[in-house]
Amino acid sequence: MEFAEFSRICENIEGISGRLEMIETIAAVLPRLSDDELPVFVRFVMGRVFPDWSPLKLGIGPNLLYEAVGYVAGKKRDGVIAAVNETGDVGLAVERLLATKSQTSFFTEPLTLTGVHADCTRIAMTDGSRSQREKLRIVEGLLGNAGSLEGRYLSRLLLEELRIGVGEGNARDAVARAFDVDVALVAHAHQALNDLGEVAMLARQGEEALREVRIEPFRPVKMMLAQQGTIGEMVADHGAVAVEYKYDGTRFQFHKVGSECRMYSRKLEDVTVAVPDVIEVLDRAIPHDVIVDGEVIAVKDGRPRPFQFVLQRFRRKHEVEEAIGRVDLVPHVFDILYLDGETLIDLPFSERRRTLEDTLPVYVAPQWVSDDLSRLEQIYADALDAGHEGVMLKTLDAPYTPGVRGKNWIKIKPAVDTLDLVVIGAEWGEGRRARLFGSFLLACQQEGELLPVGKVATGLSDDQLAAIYDVLKDLVIAGKGKEVVIEPAVVFEVGYAEIQKSPNYASGYALRFPRFVRVREDKGVDEVETMDGMLARYERQLKSV
Repeated sequence: MEFAEFSRICENIEGISGRLEMIETIAAVLPRLSDDELPVFVRFVMGRVFPDWSPLKLGIGPNLLYEAVGYVAGKKRDGVIAAVNETGDVGLAVERLLATKSQTSFFTEPLTLTGVHADCTRIAMTDGSRSQREKLRIVEGLLGNAGSLEGRYLSRLLLEELRIGVGEGNARDAVARAFDVDVALVAHAHQALNDLGEVAMLARQGEEALREVRIEPFRPVKMMLAQQGTIGEMVADHGAVAVEYKYDGTRFQFHKVGSECRMYSRKLEDVTVAVPDVIEVLDRAIPHDVIVDGEVIAVKDGRPRPFQFVLQRFRRKHEVEEAIGRVDLVPHVFDILYLDGETLIDLPFSERRRTLEDTLPVYVAPQWVSDDLSRLEQIYADALDAGHEGVMLKTLDAPYTPGVRGKNWIKIKPAVDTLDLVVIGAEWGEGRRARLFGSFLLACQQEGELLPVGKVATGLSDDQLAAIYDVLKDLVIAGKGKEVVIEPAVVFEVGYAEIQKSPNYASGYALRFPRFVRVREDKGVDEVETMDGMLARYERQLKSV
């Protein structure tokens, strides 16, 4: 498939408002793709270049893209930025600029789907002192061969924000429809392989191939997620539940086969080099091949330390030995996904827990099982007294569902409700903050789209604003007056008084009295609150009035 055809398909999808029509449109394309093209198309149409588990990252920011566009279109960088500001969309601006590009000396040849993917892989694998120069050269080559419409979707793809509204759910359903297989089998295979492109290849083979999918060590899967709830609701719905401490640390996934061990963060980044002390204690404690799920906390004098101390270690790539002496980390393991070649995610949680306790005699997170409200409330109080965030309540019969935020895991925390939302825009500050961003536009997600839900400007110190500015300044896509558009990459945890209906934002809702809590450096954009989650919280508010 030529990339021009892919671009026309994207343009068609972008103009579709109905979910079913979008699914049918994608499903009609998939069967005619070659085996090389199929996985690439499925990832690309969701705005992704590599599987979620892959360590490969493009690392192309707006500045590098603008420089490449300027070179190919014969414009100065300021002219590219002006075009982006005028349209408010990188893709549309690049489309316009490439329609009149002046660099006609290129030997142009048609871009293909697999060729673009190959060049993206070269970009991701380029490192060293001249890596930015080499990345720029490859991007210039891609844009030099691109037509104007191709430029719209190529530039968005390079920023990994395609903006055509195709999320995992729509792509999953399209794969099932295209190859006439059970959508539940597609979903389950996707949970295990963490790559819908590869799952599409198996779906082409048939349902038996999907049934044979197993979790693989050193290919991290998304972590099962919790939503907010209450102790009373959980007991009323399920009777006896498991209760565990909710730690103020960093989630991890530990993989071991033989003598090889690796650890992955919540965002599925390989952090093995950063935490050799944690790797060593788990390696010694576990005599089996495993994948386990847990949380690392920082401790001092037996008490947990704030989340930021853990991040200091997880982000570190150099001077690790020195950092080990400053920050003590302790793992708490609470689930097991794989044991000696057997996938365990479909077993009930109670069985997985027994297997975990048999497999790992130490570092297992404490757990209690009860249907007694007063007993559960006391464990919650004990958790807070011990310095933890709260408790997790888990249903005993639930499977492990990677990447799913459902009612089988509920988190209970005190005080203000919080949401994890992605920054999609900002406004310049005033006075002494005039050279910094003073407020931030936040969004939730829904099937590949980011929907604004309000702005946050309180709860931020000058030092925090300066640190956040240093991160966001290179992610600015466009600007007009005091407002800038930010490439979605940074997640804020935000407290709020309530969720209210609002015509001011595309989501139809807004946060009342939002307040910045912290940057969630351990979370990716795909983990921010969904629109469905926002609506569920809104409904709970109405019931509590």
